[in-house]
Amino acid sequence: MALPPRQPDHEIDPLFIERRSPRAFTGEAVPEVELLRMFEAARWAPSAYNSQPWRFLYALRGTPDWQVFFDLIVPGNQKWVKDTGAIVILISNSQMKVGDELKPSWSHSLDAGAASANFQLQAIRQGWHAHGMTGFDRERAIGVLNVPDTYRVEAAYGIGRMTDPEDYSEEQKTKESPTGRRPITDFVFAGGFKPIEA
Repeated sequence: MALPPRQPDHEIDPLFIERRSPRAFTGEAVPEVELLRMFEAARWAPSAYNSQPWRFLYALRGTPDWQVFFDLIVPGNQKWVKDTGAIVILISNSQMKVGDELKPSWSHSLDAGAASANFQLQAIRQGWHAHGMTGFDRERAIGVLNVPDTYRVEAAYGIGRMTDPEDYSEEQKTKESPTGRRPITDFVFAGGFKPIEA
C-alpha cells in the first residue's frame, strides 16, 4: 500500500512535502551520531542577533533517560512514542545578550521554530521522521529536566524510522494518510491583512 502523494500548488523542493508526522514507527533505536546530525542542521537556523536561543534536550531508546522523557508524554501520545528511537524536547531562552546587556527576546519562539524546521527536514534527509507534539506535561518537564526560569518549553518530538505502509494495522491505515494544507491564498496577502473565513 503506497501512501497517496501530497500535491503542492507551486513547484517546490520535494523535501517539504516529504516531511510529515507519522505515528507508526518501527521501534528502531536512533544512533546518537544520527541525532547529532539533525541537531547540526538546527544549529544553522537564523535567529535575532545570532542569539541561537534554542536548546534541545534528548533521550535515546535504551538509555536511563528514556523513561524520564517518556513519562512526560500524555498517554494518548505514549501509544506511538513507545515505538520511536529518541525523544527530544525543545526549549528556548526568552532573554538574549545584546552587547554586554541582557534583554528580552521578542523572537525566541520563532527562532526555535526555525531550528525545529531545520531539525525535522534533516531527519527526512537521513531517512528518519520527527513527529512534533504539544501533548506532554510542560510544567513537569521544567522541574524534571532542570529547565532554567528564563526558558520556555516549546515542544516535544518522537524521532524514529517510519513503519512501511504495507505493515500498517487497519487503525493506522486510516490515521496515517498524509494530510494536505490550506492554499496559500488563505495566509498570503499583498498589502495589508485580509480576513478570511475559517
